[in-house]
Amino acid sequence: MTPPPRPALRDIDVIAPNFKRRLSGVTATIVRLVPVQSAQIAIAATGPVLPDDVPQVALSALPFMSRRGPSGWRVWHARRNVEMIGGLVLRYLLGKKLRLLFTSASQRQQSGLTRWLIRRMDAVVATSDKTARYLQVPAQVIMHGIDIHTFSPSLDRPALRRKLGVADDGPVLGCYGRIRAQKGTDAYVDAMIALLYKHPTATALVMGRATAEHRAFEDDLRARIDTAGLSDRLRFMPEVPPEAMADWYRILDVYVAPQRWEGFGLTPIEAMACGCPVVATRVGAFEALVRDGETGLLVDADDAGALERAADAILSDPQRLQDWSVAARQHVEARFSIETEAATLVTLYRDLLSRP
Repeated sequence: MTPPPRPALRDIDVIAPNFKRRLSGVTATIVRLVPVQSAQIAIAATGPVLPDDVPQVALSALPFMSRRGPSGWRVWHARRNVEMIGGLVLRYLLGKKLRLLFTSASQRQQSGLTRWLIRRMDAVVATSDKTARYLQVPAQVIMHGIDIHTFSPSLDRPALRRKLGVADDGPVLGCYGRIRAQKGTDAYVDAMIALLYKHPTATALVMGRATAEHRAFEDDLRARIDTAGLSDRLRFMPEVPPEAMADWYRILDVYVAPQRWEGFGLTPIEAMACGCPVVATRVGAFEALVRDGETGLLVDADDAGALERAADAILSDPQRLQDWSVAARQHVEARFSIETEAATLVTLYRDLLSRP
């Protein structure tokens, strides 16, 4: 497929920088949002590694862009410290007429440098109310959304399970993401070991990548599963590309988000969009994403027993499981579409561009 032509920088009103080479949540946000926003406003991403289908301009061209944008000003939408610094350099050292916008997903006290940078922004967005409480400046809360057309329930879950090589003789649970202590993968494994003894036809999946420094952590989890004699039912699955993830949510009865810490966390709404109730810890934005007792259950972080009891409560009540599956999809459709997030940000961009 031929990539779309690159937009001319002189025609761009909004620039979304992505200065990190390694894939991260911020990178994924830019890759998801910019193509949707480009239908509403002249926006382009910039950075060293971006997919061809994302409207983008060359990073090397930024110092040479015209001082003014087509609307007089341009918006520079930063999501990291280094990108805020880049915007300040372009505005104050190179004289570019930029309105500086920063989105924060952090839920901890910022460093002195971060606070200093944020105070120099023209506007600030927080991805949740909890994040906004850590900021020392006014912030507009705009929560992340997802493509609810890509993430949707399966029309034939048994057939999809067979295609993916997952048993269809009982319920299936899953936990997807980086394999490390911060993500609570060990709490999930301990919870599933207990749960699988109670539900002898159930299967639990782990999918994600353990980087080199967390390889021993993963090895220990595999050893625990082997010792419990559950290697055939508590399975580590090979990581798949982002475009293949929806199918792995569609085959689940329950998704578990066991994080000990999280900035925002998209996996619960991706799972719910696929008609899957969620058991999640009270971290990140999960309390705002999951309706406790309606689309899933919330438990305290670092409590494997609570994770197991919550998952057991859902699996043990088939009618509740069915009702929450329907409610989960409806909840995401109503509140967490990528179109809603994109449109709200575009409204903010236009406000910044129109300021005298």
